[in-house]
Amino acid sequence: MLMKACTPSSVLLVCLGNICRSPTAEEVFRQQAAIAGLSIKVDSAGTSDWHVGSAPDTRSQRHAKSHGYKINKLVARQVSANDFRDFDLILAMDSQNLADLQAIKDGIIESEDNLATLALFSEEDPTYCGSDVPDPYKCDNDDFEEVIERIESSAQAWIESWKAC
Repeated sequence: MLMKACTPSSVLLVCLGNICRSPTAEEVFRQQAAIAGLSIKVDSAGTSDWHVGSAPDTRSQRHAKSHGYKINKLVARQVSANDFRDFDLILAMDSQNLADLQAIKDGIIESEDNLATLALFSEEDPTYCGSDVPDPYKCDNDDFEEVIERIESSAQAWIESWKAC
């Protein structure tokens, strides 16, 4: 399958600390894109620097693994200005991270045409309709399961939207 013109060549997935939601989304997105025959560079980052250099949260690793996703080798990093140049699409896990990303983008002195498009991760998902992917960091196991369900659904919705182009 050939990539459609509207399919981005690169996607960055962003949450706050890059240890729960976005690394999970990175691997889910990577696998789903590959299954769909799409060649997309996928990465993840956080808007904060709290966990830079850390592996994903052990609970995220455990729940991801139980669904067939290996995220244990991913390493948390913070979003940089270069990400807005290096990625076509940056997807935020929630509205606060989207606002933080927009503020960073607004501070970059360049033509808007050259910078990544920003959107909420669930924007294309008819099930979650642009709602936030909840941060499970301070929660229990059920919350990590819900995050995986939402991520799988929203990743698939983006891929289906690109196939429809």
